[in-house]
Amino acid sequence: MGAPQIRFFHGQGCSLCERARAQLDRLGLEYDAVDITGDEGLEARYREWLPVVEIDGERAFVYWIDEGALMRKLENS
Repeated sequence: MGAPQIRFFHGQGCSLCERARAQLDRLGLEYDAVDITGDEGLEARYREWLPVVEIDGERAFVYWIDEGALMRKLENS
């Protein structure tokens, strides 16, 4: 088993996204960042929930990241 895959969905002009990105970076986690801006399908799926963090394809956090809960989820993945 490999490390859990973290995917971070964000959009331009999203202050909550900037805060979430800073948290992920501060924690030293590797993640795939996906800018949804301008992609109709991604905008429809994610815009109202931004930022969105998925772990192994499962939505784990929206709006903000609870760092303790994130670390527990990663340990249990």
